[in-house]
Amino acid sequence: MKHIVFVFLLFLFVACHHNSREQVTWSKHIAPIIHKNCSACHRPGESGGFNLLTYSDAVKKGGLLKFVTSSRYMPPWPADANYSHFVGERVLTDEEIGLIANWTTNGYQRGDSLSEQKTPIFFTGSYFGKPDLTIKLKEAVPIKGNGTDAFLILKFPYEIEKDTLIDFVEFVPHRRKLVHHVNGHLISYDEKRTFNYMSGDCLHEETKSQLMDVYKRFHIPYTDALQPNFPTLTPNTVYYLPGYVPPVYPKAVGGYKFKKHGLFLLNNIHYGPSNVDLMDSSYINVFYRKTPIERPVRETQLGTFGISKIEPEFIIPPNEIKTFVTETSLPYTISMLSVNPHMHLIGKSFWAFALKPNGDTIPIIKINKWDFRWQYYYTFKHPLVLEKGSTIKVYGTFDNTSKNSNNPFYPPQTITQGNGVESMKTTEEMFQFIFTYMPYKAGDEKIDLERK
Repeated sequence: MKHIVFVFLLFLFVACHHNSREQVTWSKHIAPIIHKNCSACHRPGESGGFNLLTYSDAVKKGGLLKFVTSSRYMPPWPADANYSHFVGERVLTDEEIGLIANWTTNGYQRGDSLSEQKTPIFFTGSYFGKPDLTIKLKEAVPIKGNGTDAFLILKFPYEIEKDTLIDFVEFVPHRRKLVHHVNGHLISYDEKRTFNYMSGDCLHEETKSQLMDVYKRFHIPYTDALQPNFPTLTPNTVYYLPGYVPPVYPKAVGGYKFKKHGLFLLNNIHYGPSNVDLMDSSYINVFYRKTPIERPVRETQLGTFGISKIEPEFIIPPNEIKTFVTETSLPYTISMLSVNPHMHLIGKSFWAFALKPNGDTIPIIKINKWDFRWQYYYTFKHPLVLEKGSTIKVYGTFDNTSKNSNNPFYPPQTITQGNGVESMKTTEEMFQFIFTYMPYKAGDEKIDLERK
């Protein structure tokens, strides 16, 4: 309580301090804050529940703006900015929060509308502007309103004029409140072989089936008698979680080969429970690369489905708050680029760091208050160099008590990571630390990962 009073007094001081110097206005002070931190989500078609683009938009929500910024509920940025820093960090300063408080308290002054910052222009259906290619299914995906999780396999085939390169792939969810996660691969065909991937099924509803049978019904294998029977697979090129925006690296980093003939195979798209029948028309945006691939990016994960064991056994009994750890040692020096912590509803906190061979600690990420709704892929401002022999340690704390308002069960029940795809249910749990990296090269620590 004392902390809350102190923070309130601090914001009041900042607001009064600015008031003594000059009048706070939308055009000079507030618009730049809102456009930088809020408008990307608070615009038509995106996840924000209302628009925050214009002066009129902000005035309508002035009281709410003051509350959610002073409480630091918005803008959402779960990572502790006092522990580590990332590209696109949306954390308001005390001064910015004070400016918003001042502006809402003192009549929403507009200022000089002629010099007002222009409303940002966004491309509908993307965070990155107009894509080079958009791939949609021929038919929308039916979601049954039976109140249970749905796990599907989807095929997004495409055909372009010639082979090229791509920078990154953006999955755009149609039913944002239902799409929990997406994990998919790029399938590429050799022009010298024969195939008919444009035909066949594009949707399979039961992920417990034999996958080879599903792939054959999708017409993914080559149709000739040559080996290998299956085309080239580039893993983990399509990814999505609530709040997720794909990491986009500068021209020297990342990129994939993109063949003339191919498809994106969403080997798992998870829809949360719905009580009404719905149709989903999610799609995929592809952004071409204009420079050669110099430094391909790799990805791995610790914990659930990953390369490292979770200790103790990943079982969270009812009415307990329990902490788990998973770790791995690096066989060679890497340049870590981005990290993605992942837990479900009863996640409480997340902490990852590295221990160098000499015992020194390197901060990676700390999330003091886990929020299932915001699961970013955090990109470092410069590659984080972790030398050979370093140990990455990850701690996750889970709150399976009735005091956790996000607990899916009341009264609390034993929660585990389930078996196979069952662990992906929102009512089960996962403890994962996913990260992208490159084998280290001299000078990597100087690379600016902020995309210009």
